[in-house]
Amino acid sequence: MLCREPSLTLRESHAGARHWNGAGMVGGKEVEAAMPKRTLISIVEDDQPFRESMRKLMTALGYAAEVFPSAADFLASPLLTATACLVTDVQMPGMTGLELHRHLVDAGYAIPTIVVTAYPDEVVRRSALNGGVFCYLCKPVDDEHLERCLRSALESGKPLQENS
Repeated sequence: MLCREPSLTLRESHAGARHWNGAGMVGGKEVEAAMPKRTLISIVEDDQPFRESMRKLMTALGYAAEVFPSAADFLASPLLTATACLVTDVQMPGMTGLELHRHLVDAGYAIPTIVVTAYPDEVVRRSALNGGVFCYLCKPVDDEHLERCLRSALESGKPLQENS
């Protein structure tokens, strides 16, 4: 099983956690919401039901969550720099999740990235992890494992050693 063995080994983050304070753009003006700072998780997923379920899960776990239907939408977002962790699908139209990760790294953004896939493939998994992806998960995503991935990426920035 591709997603239940050491394939779940996480990669070291190159950035500390960022916090989203609810700031954003309204009517072309930057505004800041009156709320405590929460860590922003951005979710890039072309499948709308999965995207919304991930948003709800992130919110239930206490994170601020923003969803994007495509890599292009995420890259155009003013929230890109506030993103503490990125959760993205591997296979999407336009730019794949792995291409998005490579683009961010090449552009100098060190955002810990967790990829999810409905089509696990050992070659893709190995390439993703060797390319700096923090965690590779299969759909349906195990909520507890995803939570451990997020915690490790945000708190320690160090790989989670599972099944060692």
